[in-house]
Amino acid sequence: MYRRGFASIFLGPRARHMIRAWTFAVLALLVGPFAVPAAALVIELDDVAPDRVERQRAFVRGTLQPPVAAEASDLRAELAAKGLVEGAPILIRIFKAESELELWMRKGNAYVLKATYPICHWTGTLGPKLREGDKQSPEGFYTIGPRQMRHRGRWRDAFNLGFPNLHDKRLDRTGSYILVHGGCSSTGCYAMTEPVQQVIYRLAAAALRGRQPDFQVHVFPFRMTDANMAAHAESPWADFWRDLKAGYDAFEATRLPPRIGVCGQRYTVARAAPGVRNDGPMTRVEPGTPSAAGFDTSRCGIPVVRPAEQMADVPEAAGNPDTRMVARVERQEVADAPPSRAERRVTRPRTRALGQQLRRAAQRQKRPRTREARRAHREAMSKTYYRSLAGISR
Repeated sequence: MYRRGFASIFLGPRARHMIRAWTFAVLALLVGPFAVPAAALVIELDDVAPDRVERQRAFVRGTLQPPVAAEASDLRAELAAKGLVEGAPILIRIFKAESELELWMRKGNAYVLKATYPICHWTGTLGPKLREGDKQSPEGFYTIGPRQMRHRGRWRDAFNLGFPNLHDKRLDRTGSYILVHGGCSSTGCYAMTEPVQQVIYRLAAAALRGRQPDFQVHVFPFRMTDANMAAHAESPWADFWRDLKAGYDAFEATRLPPRIGVCGQRYTVARAAPGVRNDGPMTRVEPGTPSAAGFDTSRCGIPVVRPAEQMADVPEAAGNPDTRMVARVERQEVADAPPSRAERRVTRPRTRALGQQLRRAAQRQKRPRTREARRAHREAMSKTYYRSLAGISR
């Protein structure tokens, strides 16, 4: 009798059950904070460089403050100090390894650097975009016209690069809606944060309204100096990057947008000529024709090596700076406790009944035709919905 305990002698079965339940609840409250987490969530981030991770963290904390003119009057004063005017032709250059975007504006007979902005985030690694969904930011030469500035979506002050361009299509590369936009998240786009993108978009839109029907965006893997090219000579994309370097060198020499053409599967470049529009859309170039004058057509007959053939000769990750790297981020999370039997018994039937009632009500009522009637209908339905939710919560 003694071993059964005091509660078993003087209390009934229901009372003993309630005492045990309350005891376990108190123990859970006291021991819960010190318990081992029940589950761990592991997130793999493909090709995330440490500098991009730090910029995203600073963006979330609100400490990433790029140097931009916040007000229109400040922007005009900044341009006037450099001898620039809003509405002048522009050119944009993007460097992935340095995570920088250069905005150039025309001043007299040449382009001058207006500003260099940090790219808050881009995805993938060095190398071009190959297919839809690979989360790779593209590389190459792109032309932006007025239609590409009319983006209707999450990022209003964004413009579409126009990927895939003529060169990308020759190589069967696929993708869509690759933007230069605000924010600090990306799945193939170039995210510049809202303050920076507002300035870029404003100057780009002013240029297109003025004397420039299109403007060029040159996207490079890195600043294509001889030293950087030598450092990446073993990359599988080194041959493709030599085509891009021709455009880089042409602009560095003249400070004018070069003419960009596609000959076979290659980019081909002609340096800017005085008095000739150079920043127009990309054109097809055929060797030996008058339209090929000025272009370097020596590499037109050499096909671009396909990625499968390139990756077969790639060194191991330890010795190749351009191979993909994976960063693992682990976050410990306590698994949510499953609902009790009493909660399931009460909640599920009432939720199911509410859904059936709402569906029947929607089927019975016809959609009003006038705008005022539709507004009143939406308000009535929302009141019914929230009133039903309040009934469930009780």
